[in-house]
This record gives sequence, C-alpha cells and structure tokens, in this order.
Amino acid sequence: MGRRSAAPRKGDLREQALLDAAEALLEHTSLEELTVEAIAKGAGISRGSLYFYFGNKHEVLAALVERTMRSVRAEADSTARDAASPPVEVMERAVHGVERVWREHGTVMRAAVDYAALHPVVGSAWNDTVDAFAQAMTQVLRRAGIPDEDGPGGTAALARALCWMTERTFYRAAASPGNDLAEATATTVEIWRRVMK
Repeated sequence: MGRRSAAPRKGDLREQALLDAAEALLEHTSLEELTVEAIAKGAGISRGSLYFYFGNKHEVLAALVERTMRSVRAEADSTARDAASPPVEVMERAVHGVERVWREHGTVMRAAVDYAALHPVVGSAWNDTVDAFAQAMTQVLRRAGIPDEDGPGGTAALARALCWMTERTFYRAAASPGNDLAEATATTVEIWRRVMK
C-alpha cells in the first residue's frame, strides 16, 4: 500500500500564494484599487489561472478573511476549552490573542470590517467569527459569576456587547496613525475586568 504525502498539493500552494499576494497588496492598496491582475502577478500565476480558484477579487478577500478568522476562532476555541484557569486570566489571554491577530493581519481585519456590509460573504465570515468568540466568552463570564439569564444583564448579552466593543476598539486602534494596539488591549482588558468583578 502506497503512502500518502503530507505535503500540500500544488493547487493548495497556489491558492495560498494568491491569498498571501492579496494580503501584501492590501497593505498599500484599497479593495477598490486592487485588481485581479495584481493579485495573480503577486502570486506568480496568470490572471486566467486565478479564476480557477476565485471568481473575482471579492472572493479572494472573502477567502483571505476566512483564513485569518480561523486564527481568531482557534483563540475562541482555546478560551472555551480552558475551564481550569481563573476566568480573568482566560479573558486576558483571549484579548491578547485577538491583539496578536490584529498585529499580524491588521490589513485583512480592517478590510473585513470595511467591506462586511458591502460583501455578504465577507460579512458572514466576520460576523460568524465574532459570534463564536462571544459564545466562548459567555462561558468565561458564567464562570466569573455573571448571572446566566436572559436580557441585557445576562452572560450572553454582555459577552456579545463586549466582543463587538472589543472588535471596534481594535479596529480604531489599528486604523489610527499611531496604531496603538497595546493601549487598546489594556483598556479592553480593564473593561472586561470591571464587568467580571
């Protein structure tokens, strides 16, 4: 019986190259100015080959957002699984994890926020990720003693509001000239701490 190779297939490598090229281009090009030609060229393939993987640049962005969101979801999953650590410690680790993703992929994260309302696939990927994080943080708030009830003071409502506040705080920090994500993290952690007291 033959062994299967663990190496990525050529098609997977090309798709990743397209996503890497798009992320690099978004560092200095808006989505409106971004072209399929530029993405293909950046990946070292022809424009026609790009269409084998994606129908247009919006599909490239959606796939790029989805790839980046997997990092955030992994952070949420890790948060949800950690029932042994104190809730405040889990929260701090989760917020620092989100900061790390914003530092590493801020361009994609900002594009996701900017284009979520215009492109349903991008919006869905973004909303699903924030919802997954809110569900994980709901468990953390329960463990911190926040009442598990319906309504605006319950764990689910607070976690959802705090996660969207966190998203907006990091977005504003990443988009500002100073790009002060460390300060955004400190403030966000402080707000979560006060809710959890």
